[in-house]
Amino acid sequence: MSRTLRASAPIDPPAPPEARATRRIRRRAVALALTLLAGGLVAVATAGPAQAATVSQPLRTMVANLPVATEVRTGYDRDLFNLWIDADGDGCNTRYEVLIDEATTKPTVGSGCSLTGGKWLSYYDGATWTDPSDIDIDHMVPLAEAWDSGARNWTAAQRESYANDLGDARPWPR
Repeated sequence: MSRTLRASAPIDPPAPPEARATRRIRRRAVALALTLLAGGLVAVATAGPAQAATVSQPLRTMVANLPVATEVRTGYDRDLFNLWIDADGDGCNTRYEVLIDEATTKPTVGSGCSLTGGKWLSYYDGATWTDPSDIDIDHMVPLAEAWDSGARNWTAAQRESYANDLGDARPWPR
């Protein structure tokens, strides 16, 4: 039986590390606001690269004011995202980089990035897995959803970067 570790790609198009850190701060602020008071009055401070702003309004108002656009699946093809690249040239593609990073017992990395001796914990059911071929690596924001939400307008390089992002320090699955 196959289990899935879920990988998350950033919601925004690929950006330099300092921009990713800023987005991470903003995402955490929104998550904190949603966690604290679903429906009450929320004060959220967001930090931008050059300035800070404070917003104080009901969460319901903030959510109601989020822009909504029709999603478009036309033209979607998973191959347009160029998955599982070896960005650092070490012989291990993104899938194996995630497996190595997320192992609860680190595997031995052999020729051609073959993995032996590792263990992986499924966050979803608490099961432990020892065969990397039994584990799928997926994106928490599916590539089709990214396409529907605007990735169709990105360059091929942006889609590749999105699909293979390893820049977020939080564990996969997220």
